[in-house]
Amino acid sequence: MDYFKKLIDLLKIEKDEDLNAYRRLTESSSVTDRRMNGLAWYPIAIRGTEMSRGDYLSVELERTTHQDLSHQFRFGASVALFSNHDPGKDRIEGTVTHVSGNKIKITLRSDELPDWSRDGKLGIDLLFDNNSYDEMQAALKEAAQRAENPKQGDLVSVLTGSSKPGFSDKKLHYSIPQLNAVQQLAVEKIIAANDLAIVHGPPGTGKTTTLVQAIKALIKQNHQQILVVAPSNTAVDLLSEKLAEEGLNVLRIGNPARVSAKMLSLTLDSKIADHEHMKEVRALKKQAAEYKNMAHKYKRTFGRAEQEQRKALFNEAHKIMKEVGNTEQYMIDQVVAKAQVITATLVGANHHTIRNLTFHTVVIDEAGQALEPACWIPILKSQKVILAGDHCQLPPTIKSVEAAKKGLSTTLLEKCVAIYPESVVLLEEQYRMHHKIMGYPSRLFYNNQLKAASSVAGKTLFTDDIPLNFIDTAGCAFDEKLEGTSVSNPEEAAFLLKHLTAYLLELVNHCPIDQFPSIGIISPYQQQIRCLKDLLQSSPELDPYKEYITINTIDSFQGQERDIIYISLTRSNAERTIGFLADIRRMNVAMTRAKQKLVVVGDSVTLARLPFYSDFIAYAEQEGVYNSAWEFMHD
Repeated sequence: MDYFKKLIDLLKIEKDEDLNAYRRLTESSSVTDRRMNGLAWYPIAIRGTEMSRGDYLSVELERTTHQDLSHQFRFGASVALFSNHDPGKDRIEGTVTHVSGNKIKITLRSDELPDWSRDGKLGIDLLFDNNSYDEMQAALKEAAQRAENPKQGDLVSVLTGSSKPGFSDKKLHYSIPQLNAVQQLAVEKIIAANDLAIVHGPPGTGKTTTLVQAIKALIKQNHQQILVVAPSNTAVDLLSEKLAEEGLNVLRIGNPARVSAKMLSLTLDSKIADHEHMKEVRALKKQAAEYKNMAHKYKRTFGRAEQEQRKALFNEAHKIMKEVGNTEQYMIDQVVAKAQVITATLVGANHHTIRNLTFHTVVIDEAGQALEPACWIPILKSQKVILAGDHCQLPPTIKSVEAAKKGLSTTLLEKCVAIYPESVVLLEEQYRMHHKIMGYPSRLFYNNQLKAASSVAGKTLFTDDIPLNFIDTAGCAFDEKLEGTSVSNPEEAAFLLKHLTAYLLELVNHCPIDQFPSIGIISPYQQQIRCLKDLLQSSPELDPYKEYITINTIDSFQGQERDIIYISLTRSNAERTIGFLADIRRMNVAMTRAKQKLVVVGDSVTLARLPFYSDFIAYAEQEGVYNSAWEFMHD
């Protein structure tokens, strides 16, 4: 089918670009470079080994230096343990099974550690992520086969636009007191859908709350297991936690990003650790390890009898580990069968523990950020899919410009919203923003349908405070500077912090410091973020407030909120070039993080070439919240 052939081709373009980028970072780079890029830990120490299922060995490693460096090691990633004595030859591949702080557990495709592992200078490299691409490609190929032989009411034909979604005539009304009328409607639509329902959740509209109640209602109705997935570990964790708080039995597949006791208790490892057969498994593993240790005492240069003895000990160890494997599988099957909700990332939905399971319903949260090929992995396991998200916020991250342009950046959520409006419920009451902060995004992205709940509509930090402000730096000669591939504007950054300082000095008269509001400073540009952070460090007058201030890129603020948000738009040049400020969905995210005060700082002359910004400036003028930076320059 052409639909899937196109997606397979686009995925190949994306994989090639990703692989080339990985090679550029690693091929001729030293271990120091790889460590800086988050692709290696070095040096590391082995903290423990344990026999694993099959002939695999589980090894716990700890990085002993450079612990402050961020890294890209994740659950399920392919890695190589290496010796820096001879890194080309002395390396063995494995898979990450757990990451926590500076410790990592990997499973090696071997039943013992290589001899060189005892000589020090050890490290681990992150290998290219073939697994995710293989899983996505396999899902697309299977979906294409199903599309060639569609069954009646088949989910594949609905999602590709060949047949329409259906809804049950039976009116099932679950009255859920904590939901508003439209959220209640969304739950009823989800229950009534035979194959597809969509929850469009703009910022602050309670999408997660609605989904959690809908999942509870579906379990009550069908008494069947539900698969809940999202593109990021953070989104999966949030839903897992909320579902568990509602008393549901949740099984979190994979390694949570939030390493809290609450989150860890939902994982397979934790649930198996409490299983009645675990004692027996530990005893068997210990016995197998003892046989192996005895076998290692017989070196290969010994005579025939010793070799036979060594072989017998190894066979005994393998026999015991086979029994361990069977018992562990029995425990896993039991834990999985008991779960009412299984949660995972999109690719994690094909983890070996749940690979062969099918579900009545799959829920895909943050579907506006989900790459379509990845969505097909969980979809193929179910008869019905619930898509939840907001295609007016950040799209998925795509490395290949060509693949994005040819359609890989268009999500399944966007496609389905466009062709099946009857499946969509827009959550329209938002509980985050003052109505003036909400006004412009509502007009531009949500057809003026957003309403501010009465609890937030007129709420400001103090009487007579202005909730929205655009400060125009045009004519101030705040010129941007190009640094590498990023842009900064030091004068605009200094002005923003000066304005914030003056505002906080006024605010402290109305708020005691121990109840101080949260503050976010956002810019689309990494270099401007660095500039703002440096300036904040050297601003002693902001010292009392620093613990309340977060400075980061727009993408890092997705899903978060702050009482006060300052946005530094950064661009200011004679050519009126605005670069990726043209991605207005990103600006929607930035503006809608603010609860009670939003201050946008930018150069109207540079910005106004795009209608989005000229209309926003006109909105600010109309609301009487437009100022020129000149008004504050000589205070």
